[in-house]
Order: sequence, then C-alpha cells, then structure tokens
Amino acid sequence: MRLGVMSALFAGRKLQDVVRYCAEAGLGAIELPVGAYPGTPFFDPKSVLASSDKQDAIRGLLKEHGLVLSAISVHGNPVHPDARIAKRHHTEYVMAVKLARKLGTDTVITFSGCPGGGAGDKSPNWITCPWPNEFSRALTYQWDEVLVPYWAKQAVLCRQHNVRTAWEAHPGFCVYNSETLIRLSERAQSDAGIKGKAVLGANLDPSHFFWQGIDPVLATRELGEAGLLFHVHAKDTELDPYEGPHHGYNDARPYTDLKHRAWNFRTCGYGHGHEFWKPFVSMLRRYGYDHVLSIEHEDALMSADEGFRKAVSFLKEAIIEENPAKPWWT
Repeated sequence: MRLGVMSALFAGRKLQDVVRYCAEAGLGAIELPVGAYPGTPFFDPKSVLASSDKQDAIRGLLKEHGLVLSAISVHGNPVHPDARIAKRHHTEYVMAVKLARKLGTDTVITFSGCPGGGAGDKSPNWITCPWPNEFSRALTYQWDEVLVPYWAKQAVLCRQHNVRTAWEAHPGFCVYNSETLIRLSERAQSDAGIKGKAVLGANLDPSHFFWQGIDPVLATRELGEAGLLFHVHAKDTELDPYEGPHHGYNDARPYTDLKHRAWNFRTCGYGHGHEFWKPFVSMLRRYGYDHVLSIEHEDALMSADEGFRKAVSFLKEAIIEENPAKPWWT
C-alpha cells in the first residue's frame, strides 16, 4: 500500500514542481484532477488526449520521480437537472475515461450525481427521508428514470476502455453511503449486461461517513465483500462534542463557520487518531486493497502545505507495506 495525494490542493503550481515536491515528501503516488468541480489545474485534458507526446511527457515525469498515477478525478454531477451543467460534466467525465489508460491508470473518480426531484426541476434534490410521499416518488424518479439508465451507459463505456469508475460517496448526491453505492453499481451493471468484475465501484473517503454516523471500518468491510474497493481518500473529520449532540450533524452552515459547525474536515489525525486509522487500513488490506491512500486536504485550520506534511507523517505509521512479511506459520 502506498501514500499518495489528491493534487488539487496544489492548484496554481506547475505540475513539475508538484511532482518533485510529492516525491521529496516520500509519496509513491499522485491523483490528478482533470475537470468538473476540481477543475483542471495542471494541464488541458483535451489537448493531452489529442497528443501522444503530451501523454508521454506526463507519464515520463511521474516515472522520473517514482510516482504512479493512482487515479484521475473529475468530481461532478453529470445528471444535474440543468442541462448545461450536466452536459459539461458528462463531457469531462467521458474525456477522463478516454484519457485514463493513456496516462497510466485504470481508475476515474467522480460522484454519482444527483438529479432534480422531477422532470421539470432546475436544481438537484437530495432526498433524505421517505415521507411525505412525494419524496418517495421523487426518489423513484431519480433512480429509475435518470441515475440507473445514465450509469448503465457509462458502465458500457468503461468496459470499452478497460477503465473503472470509482464513485465517492458524498451527502448531497444519490450515492452517499455503502448501501446506495452497492445498489447503484449492481443495478446499472445489470441493466448494461455486464458480468464478472465490476467497473462501477468506490472511492472510499471516510471523512464523509463520520458525520453521518457511519463507521468507515464497517463500510470498508461491506464494500470489500462486494468487491468494490477501487480507490481510497485519506481525509479526516472532527466532530464537535457540543454542537453535534446538541443540534445534530446535518449541518449546512458555511465551512468557514468553524466555531459553530457540528463537524469540520481536518487533516488526518486531527479528527481521529490511530485508534481509527490503523484498523481502517487493516480492514482495507483484509479485503485485498493494496493500492493507494490518497491524501486530500480540506482543513481550514491549516495551510495546504502544513496539512499535507502532517498527514504524510501521521499516515506513514498507519500504512501497511505492499509486501508484508510472510507469516511464520505459512
């Protein structure tokens, strides 16, 4: 297992400088954003897709510094009820699928997306309860008429390009926990007629589970049983001991309101210690995950560089090497 980074935190820097910095920090992998919400901080994906020389240059740069490309990211909402947003995010997602193998990875990370509550809606509608009954009807519309048909088509696209899509379960989107992720994967691939190894799976980020009351270790086990552990983000969440028990953790106050929010994203180790991170890494290995822990920085209390360095130092103690020692009893 290797340490990597979701490199959007280094936006504004040159890719050459970012790659060198990551290698000097002791990382073995990098994840590159190529569109949708994270944007395209390092290169124009369209021009790279059209140029084998540019593809060779990126692959060569990573190889020179001993980094593998763990994934390319295009976190977006390709089923957005605003057709312009949906089209842009879909186009950028398709480009990522076509670009992935050319840059040396088989994994594209995105969100499941969230449609409106009906055909005439203009904004996404995240349904969180079944009643009043119009909520249940909206949920049926979202899954049966939009979400499953869309991802069934993308499953075929992924199989054509020998690429996997890793959804990041995130509140606000239809896939927000392990149950919804497994259900969408199974339904979409069934409708697409895809059998065997899944092409629609998980980018597991424990930070989105803590404030939903989900144990990420148990979620890891469930996703592992389903064979859907494709990629992992390393980000932490601090739960406020007053605000959460007092008002609940479903908190829409701005991320900048650090004094009053029930939870805040933190650098690894500043929300949960090794009493979580070591069992989490062990559960990943238990189900055969031997890829990358990709550090994601969204800690408003630390600069990107400070948060990154602290996460690297903390996670090195938790990580299990790629080739652990052979047990004495085997």
